[in-house]
Amino acid sequence: QVQLVESGGGLVQAGGSLRLSCAASVSPYSMSAMGWFRQAPGQEREFVATVNWSGSRTYYGDSVKGRFTISRDNAKNTVYLQMTSLNPEDTAVYYCAASPMLATTMAKYGYWGQGTQVTVSS
Repeated sequence: QVQLVESGGGLVQAGGSLRLSCAASVSPYSMSAMGWFRQAPGQEREFVATVNWSGSRTYYGDSVKGRFTISRDNAKNTVYLQMTSLNPEDTAVYYCAASPMLATTMAKYGYWGQGTQVTVSS
C-alpha cells in the first residue's frame, strides 16, 4: 500500500533546530516532487517547501524562506525538512506529501502522510 510516514517532530526551544523525515513507499513517478505543508491551530494548511526529483529546484513559503531547507535521498525514498531558527509561529502539524509534478499548491499532491507535531516553546 501507499504510505508516507513523517518522523522527527517534537518540542524544541525558540532559536533551536529540528529535522523532519518522511519515508515514502509510493511509486517514483508519484513522488517526482515532494513537499511539506503545515497547519497551525486555527489556521489553514499552508505550503512550506517543495523539491523536485533531482533536488535542483526548491521553493519555500515566505514565512520559512531562509530558515528551512528541504532535501531528499531517493535511494532511501526519504525527504527531509531541516528547520533552523525556529520560533513559536512555526508550531504546527507538519505534513509530507508527494506529487508527480513540482508544485506549491495542495491540489497537486496526491499522497499525504499523517503529520507530525512540531512545538516551539518561547
